[in-house]
Amino acid sequence: MRTDLPPGSFEAAADALLSWRMHGAVPFLRVRPDAPRAVPGVRLTLALGPVRAPCEVVWTVHEENRAGFGYGTLPGHPESGEEAFVVERRPDGSVLFTVHAISRPAAWYARAAGPLGHRLQGAVAKRYAAALRSVLT
Repeated sequence: MRTDLPPGSFEAAADALLSWRMHGAVPFLRVRPDAPRAVPGVRLTLALGPVRAPCEVVWTVHEENRAGFGYGTLPGHPESGEEAFVVERRPDGSVLFTVHAISRPAAWYARAAGPLGHRLQGAVAKRYAAALRSVLT
C-alpha cells in the first residue's frame, strides 16, 4: 500500500513512524514496544482485541530522504512474515508512505479466515496511513 503524505511532512512523519506514534494512533490497535524507538532487536506486541501479535524489529533506516523499519513476526503471531513501513521524500518534495507485508497464516484462525485475512491486512495498512496523517496535523 502506498499513499501520499502532505508535502514537507517528511521529518515529522519519520519521527512519528520510528517512535511508534503512528501505531499508537490506530484506534483499534494497541502497541506495546520494549523501547521508545524502532531499532533492530526491539520487540513489541500489537493487540487487536483479544488477538496478540508479537514482533521484532529486524531493520531500520533513517537517511536524509528515507526513514522506516521492518519487523518480523514472532511465535504466537497469527501470521508468519514481515511488514515494512517506509516514509520517503521525493526529489520534488512530495512525501510517500509505503506499507509492505509478506506473510502467510500461522494460527489456525488465520488459516480459517482464508482470503479475509489478506483483506484485513490491507484494511489495517490503510488505517496505518490514516493514523500517520492524523499525527501530522
